[in-house]
Formats: sequence, C-alpha cells, structure tokens
Amino acid sequence: MMQTQRQGSEQEQQALTQFGQISGNLSFNGTLTKEEEEMSKSVLSTFRAKEEEIEKKKLEVKERVQAQLGRIEEETKRLSNIREELEALADPMKKEVSLVRKKIDAVNKELKPLGHTCQKKEREYKEALEAFTEKNKEKVQLITRLMELVSESERLRMKKLEELSKSVETIR
Repeated sequence: MMQTQRQGSEQEQQALTQFGQISGNLSFNGTLTKEEEEMSKSVLSTFRAKEEEIEKKKLEVKERVQAQLGRIEEETKRLSNIREELEALADPMKKEVSLVRKKIDAVNKELKPLGHTCQKKEREYKEALEAFTEKNKEKVQLITRLMELVSESERLRMKKLEELSKSVETIR
C-alpha cells in the first residue's frame, strides 16, 4: 500500500514537472496552442488514469489486509481457548509453553516468506520507478531539444526567405 502511494505521488510530480517544462518551453507569448492544450490534456488524463489505478490497488491491498486481520483474530481466539484449556490441566505451564512455542514457530514460518516477498517487491518497484523516472527525464530533454531544433529551423528558413525576397526585389 505504501508502494502504491509513493508511486502515485512520484508519478504526480513527474507529470506536473513534465507539464511545467513542456508548457514553459512551448508558451512564449503566455497562451496555449492547440498542441500544448492536447499535451496538457494528455498529461492530465494520464495522471487521472494513474490515480484511478492507484486507488484500485490501494483498495485491493486494504481488502487483503482486512482478510489477514480476520484470520489473525480467529487465530488469536483459538490460541486463547487453547491457553484456557491448558490452564485447567494439572501441569498447565509446561504444556502451554510448548503449545505457544509451536504456534509461534508456525506463525514465524508463515511470516518469513511474506517478509521476503514484500522486500523483493519493494526493491523491484523502486528499480522500476527509477527506470521510469530516468526515461521520463530523457523524454523531456528530447522534446526540449526537438523544440529548439524546430525553432532554429524555422528561423533559418525565414532568414533564407527574406534573402530570396530581397534578391527578387533587386532583380526588378
């Protein structure tokens, strides 16, 4: 659940950063072009989709946690009943200690793989998020470079057109 929350907030920041960089680079006169609006809408729709996905995953995790809590409550009741039965026996301490230790060992055996799985998934998530962030940065840099090249190309073409226009006028 913490992973999906972190993923969501980092994706929000990336989307907002990308939108800010793109709109900062594209908006020279303070108004948005259709292309900028489309990019803005695309970023916002991506953002909303990710938010919905995060909420869905969050609910799934919450349901699984609730299921685990229910099972834990049942196990707690069972252990309580066992403890009461053991106290009623002639030698309650020895048997109770033995049973509780066995239960603890059983729970520990269940917990270890779950803990390893959580750590592994968290590492995988962090690696995937880092790779995503790097690619996103690269994309923003490439878009910025493309915009610079297009702008420079337009400037050079306009300059060439002006020169051609002057040479046409000098021929007259």
